[in-house]
Amino acid sequence: MKWLPQLSKIVGKEHLLTSAADLLAYESDALSLFRCEPAAVVLPNNQQQVVDCVKILSAANVCFTARGAGTGLSAGALVPKGGVIIGLNRLNNILKVDAASRLAVVEPGVVNARVSQHVAQYGLRYAPDPASQSVCTIGGNVAENAGGPMCFRHGSTTNHVRQVKVVLADGSVETWGHPAHGNDGIDLRGLFCGSEGSLAIALEIHLNLTPLPEAVRTSLVSFESIENACDCVSAIVEEGIEAAALEVMDQQAIHAVEDSLYRSGMPRDAGAILIVEIEGDSDYVKSQQTLAEECFSRTGALSLKMAVTPAQRALLWKGRKNAGGALGQLAPDSYVMDGVVPPSKLSEIMRFVDEVAQRYELPCANLFHAGDGNIHPHFAYDGGDALQSKNVEDAGCEILQRCLDIGGSITGEHGVGLEKQHLLAAQYGVEEINIMLRISNGFNPQQLLNPNRGLPLGGGCAEAFHRHSRDVSR
Repeated sequence: MKWLPQLSKIVGKEHLLTSAADLLAYESDALSLFRCEPAAVVLPNNQQQVVDCVKILSAANVCFTARGAGTGLSAGALVPKGGVIIGLNRLNNILKVDAASRLAVVEPGVVNARVSQHVAQYGLRYAPDPASQSVCTIGGNVAENAGGPMCFRHGSTTNHVRQVKVVLADGSVETWGHPAHGNDGIDLRGLFCGSEGSLAIALEIHLNLTPLPEAVRTSLVSFESIENACDCVSAIVEEGIEAAALEVMDQQAIHAVEDSLYRSGMPRDAGAILIVEIEGDSDYVKSQQTLAEECFSRTGALSLKMAVTPAQRALLWKGRKNAGGALGQLAPDSYVMDGVVPPSKLSEIMRFVDEVAQRYELPCANLFHAGDGNIHPHFAYDGGDALQSKNVEDAGCEILQRCLDIGGSITGEHGVGLEKQHLLAAQYGVEEINIMLRISNGFNPQQLLNPNRGLPLGGGCAEAFHRHSRDVSR
């Protein structure tokens, strides 16, 4: 591997990881269903180092992928055996803020929440807010077109990216998009958002900022069942209430949060809770809140708790944003799903999720972005148990297929990755998949950059990644 000393020369030997202990942290992302140890991890410190590393790996015909914080949930940042991960965490500079143009220019390793913290001084924020926003990076958000609670009103990442500077698989550098409005005709910027790192690697990202709202009203509403909570969501949507966020959590998720250090005073006796956030000018918020409370009453709300102060609002969201971490106490491993259904079908899909969980005897907690029908069942299981490992994947497949059957999608924000590639043919026709493959091959002809990610994998490529391979003996 003559390319190893070349990489070391570029980034310094301390930033080229090759030991088994160092590589262990990179063998999977936050989805542990798939694992594969890379041959090396290289940690460049600036944009030119990224370009130089790409050129070396491309010339050596070595596959590679970019990685941020590793919070992805579809095995999107793994490489086959012998491949290299390019970690972008050290490219973490906010390069420019133009408050008048509502623009921030950042490197891909900048943590999501840091952008809003930095621009708050100008009365601005960055709207997309994944649950992992305190650790996930903008580069990864762009790769997966991440959403979050606020995407119901504000849209996902692609609605907030104006321009990207990227390096292609052969080391060439291009700029896609327009600095003012994002649209460059062909819209390669739009194609890049959600391409799961298979077309290019982001070096610099121009983000659209939005003004901080004048007023915010956050409600925590409890219900007897998750179906009642979902019916309330449907009523709010049908009423035309423009909530910024509509988030549902079931009792299993509530108990996990309240049994953890993330406890936030959620009602343990509720079958489910709904978090409703409304923002805008004071008069607008007041009128929309009145309409929302009428929906609460019509759909059988048990209680209503209002966040009156910023501290109360932060505490309420602390429970929701950290619920995924709290669920880690249920079992050694978890499978966090990501399907989409029409909001009117939420009650139906939740009943089906419960039926599947009981049939496979798997603990399951539900917390999801109800406004846009993006469900996130959390299955708890032991990856060292072969039967549980098979059951959890079979259960997930059944649920995603049902999402398709009732007019939904196999992914809302986590991406296809390796997790869902076998279901692509159930959602798309042969012609559509062929178009995707042609686009991928046009930008990445040798399939060296995150090979075939988000696309159907050939047998040889799929076998390079090990499902459920947590070795409990090592």
